[in-house]
Amino acid sequence: MTRRNTSQQAAIRAAIEGEGRPLSMQEIHEIAAGQSPGLGLRTAYRVVNRLLEDEVISMVAMNGQQVRYELAEIAKSHHHHFHCSGCDRVYDVHGCPGNLEGMLPDGFQLEGHEITLSGLCRHCA
Repeated sequence: MTRRNTSQQAAIRAAIEGEGRPLSMQEIHEIAAGQSPGLGLRTAYRVVNRLLEDEVISMVAMNGQQVRYELAEIAKSHHHHFHCSGCDRVYDVHGCPGNLEGMLPDGFQLEGHEITLSGLCRHCA
């Protein structure tokens, strides 16, 4: 089934693409509403769920934080995140410390990892 590309969907996708970092639902709604006046939060949730189903975007889940969303093509590449404790924004961090296997207890096997750095972004520092 082909889905219509509505102005709300275009605004939400542009918001996620334009910011270039994982966005919370509130951030998506706020940014997209600037391009599509009258965009309701319920509609924004529906569009985000469609974009998830269509694998255009992916969820970014971090311990103790609300879910964020980023483009699926970015989510596919190995990267980590930085959470600003000042403004509550999340940013992508590229690179990886590596050699994590050396930190494991004897006999353990590493299957994956997620690293979230926290502190203040350049705007809050």
